[in-house]
Amino acid sequence: MINRIQFSIILFFVVFNCYSQSRYVNPFIGAVTSGEKAETGGHGFGKTFPGAATPFGLTQVSPNTITGGDNGSGYNYEHTSIEGFAFTQMSGIGWYGDLGNFLVMPTTGELKTSAGSPEHPEKGYRSRFSKKDEKASAGYYEVVLSDYNIKAEMTATPHSGMLRFTFPKHKKSRIQIDLARRVGGTSTEQYVKVVDNHTIQGWMKCTPEGGGWGNGDGKANYTVYFYAQFSKPFTDTGVWSCALPEGQKRKLEDVTSASYQEMVSKSVVTKNIGIKEGKHLGFYTEFPTQANEQVLMKAGISFVSMEGAKNNLETEIKDWNFNNVLEQTQKRWDDALGKIEVHGGTEDEKTVFYTALYHSMIDPRDFSDVDGKYVGGDGHIHQTKDFTKRTVFSGWDVFRSQFPLQTIINPTIVNDMINSLVTLAEESKQDYLERWEFLNAYSGCMIGNPAVSVITDAYMKGISNFDIEKAYKYARQTVEKFGNGEKGTTGEISTTLEYAYTEWCMSQLAKRLNKTADVDLYAHRAQSYRNLFDPTVGWFRPKEQDGTWSKWPETGRLTQNYGCVESNPYQQGWFVPHDVDGFAGLLGGKQKTIADLNSFFELAPEDMMWNNYYNHANEPVHHVPFLFNRLGAPWLTQKWTREICSRAYHNSVYGLIGNEDVGQMSAWYVLTASGLHPICPGDTRYEITSPVFDTITFKLDPKYYPGTQFVIKTENNSPENRYIQKAELNGVPYNNCFIDHNEIMRGGTLILFMGNEPNKQWGLSKIVESK
Repeated sequence: MINRIQFSIILFFVVFNCYSQSRYVNPFIGAVTSGEKAETGGHGFGKTFPGAATPFGLTQVSPNTITGGDNGSGYNYEHTSIEGFAFTQMSGIGWYGDLGNFLVMPTTGELKTSAGSPEHPEKGYRSRFSKKDEKASAGYYEVVLSDYNIKAEMTATPHSGMLRFTFPKHKKSRIQIDLARRVGGTSTEQYVKVVDNHTIQGWMKCTPEGGGWGNGDGKANYTVYFYAQFSKPFTDTGVWSCALPEGQKRKLEDVTSASYQEMVSKSVVTKNIGIKEGKHLGFYTEFPTQANEQVLMKAGISFVSMEGAKNNLETEIKDWNFNNVLEQTQKRWDDALGKIEVHGGTEDEKTVFYTALYHSMIDPRDFSDVDGKYVGGDGHIHQTKDFTKRTVFSGWDVFRSQFPLQTIINPTIVNDMINSLVTLAEESKQDYLERWEFLNAYSGCMIGNPAVSVITDAYMKGISNFDIEKAYKYARQTVEKFGNGEKGTTGEISTTLEYAYTEWCMSQLAKRLNKTADVDLYAHRAQSYRNLFDPTVGWFRPKEQDGTWSKWPETGRLTQNYGCVESNPYQQGWFVPHDVDGFAGLLGGKQKTIADLNSFFELAPEDMMWNNYYNHANEPVHHVPFLFNRLGAPWLTQKWTREICSRAYHNSVYGLIGNEDVGQMSAWYVLTASGLHPICPGDTRYEITSPVFDTITFKLDPKYYPGTQFVIKTENNSPENRYIQKAELNGVPYNNCFIDHNEIMRGGTLILFMGNEPNKQWGLSKIVESK
């Protein structure tokens, strides 16, 4: 017999396991950067981080294993030692990366001021660890640092983080903080002040001279402020400072050099100092510990001020109850992940799905403090009133799937990001919309005008809590500054096609706003893609500055970087999402296009790693599987999307076949595994495809949409039964292979009846108008 208390506990865990989507999150999926196996993966296997975060939060408390190389997240599962736990991280990016600030490390024994290297961890404060002692879940990370026999646990709130260290018995236990540390470089100036016997505060300036984003080329220029408290009062503290010579260069290659690290290892240590400012600082607090003694540290982070960091911490973490903070963080994730509920599929497929949804909710992150203050593009402090200031906009990646996903489940996030981009254009006096924004920096990374796509897509879908006239003004100035213009081409395939699409977006937005002159202007420019189609080779071809065709290479359209960015003409050439019929006409009609497109998939390798055909590891092809719907062969969209979902996504560390790219790779899976995906953001049409799961329920935001939920159900679904035989929408036969955004937002149920052979009649004609 069990008593009432035991029954209540059992009931709690049963209910939690039934309704907790966060239990399916595996933060180790994609947590691989440059490494032995990762080097064979072209662009890596995700480059995510496994540490603690909150949905779209400002802080991420995560282990860091490396500072140098192409390691944007600062962590690689293949590494066997950890250099510390940072309070800020990027997710899924290349180009050296950035953040990784406020690096905390618990140690024992002799104080070391240099981190050491993965090859020789004993030369620094980093520690080896065993993979069996490493655990991660949504909002939580745990590891045992074997060199020190210290257990480290961490969790996060939106603007703060908390660490719990379990020490062994030792006369010299310590918590040390490397204030100079930064992924991809170093902070260039630091300041630390001891406030009282358990508190410190300070800041770390990160400028392009210190490397970071693009090793300085990304123009990242930010200051991280902190306010940190320790559960064990200070009795012995100190600051180490490296006396860098005048003129010392501080880019990534300099900071990671043996000579630089030798200087850092010989830093001057000053005990019990109250205030210190310098170019390479660290702080420590030292104390004796008993066996299994727990010492905690919590810190608020701000990009605005030390006062903001203090307010962030005191607002979000009021005591030392680590378990309570963790419980609240897990609840945040359950609420966020609960916006899509899936049933059916395997346990691994659910883990892949909810981890993908989790990764799609890291960015765009909050850039303001709890009181709404943020640093604007003019360097001044501003106060938000109607939106949350957000940052990390990987535009060229995320306009394709990530933002269309958020328009369904998190429209407020989309609205925030648009407001953030528009106000940045105004505050910075750049007067155009940045394509890859990072902490107010106009990094200029990648191509196209993705912010124009995001604005158009949102406005067409009823997300409009921003100044549309101002947004239109900056969007127009953007496409005029970066576009095909009167020449009708840039000469390059990638840029000409990408610009033609966003010029179409401008035409659509102009039409909605009754700007008639611009409707025709940009509709005409949207056809610029035709200017690079060469009928003699039957494909797109770059042009020289004098307008003549560039020499056609021996490998033809399979030639990487031939007029293309991170792709070849075969891959980039399919990007005419706004005029599929016109594009198919250039190729000789829909049947020829279908045959070529099908070959594009059939020639891709089984593992779908980086290749010259369908290259799911990179974004230019992410819309391509859905083109079959537009070409009159929807059964092939159903076939190939199921293939991609099973072959390119796995519940493993190497479960992503390319960079996560700030949520894009994962958002593609979330939408596609649910049975929906757009071809052309800015158009309210979603393509219908074969869902991985039996039932998918989207919870709709009542602030934006009239419906409460939209459900996609399947009958007779399985890996073999991947083909749609017929469909019903709200009880009425439905023969469209697409559905409009407004139909989804009204709420209702779409039932797909599945089979193991294609029904080549379904989806080709309209039987009944949807209600």
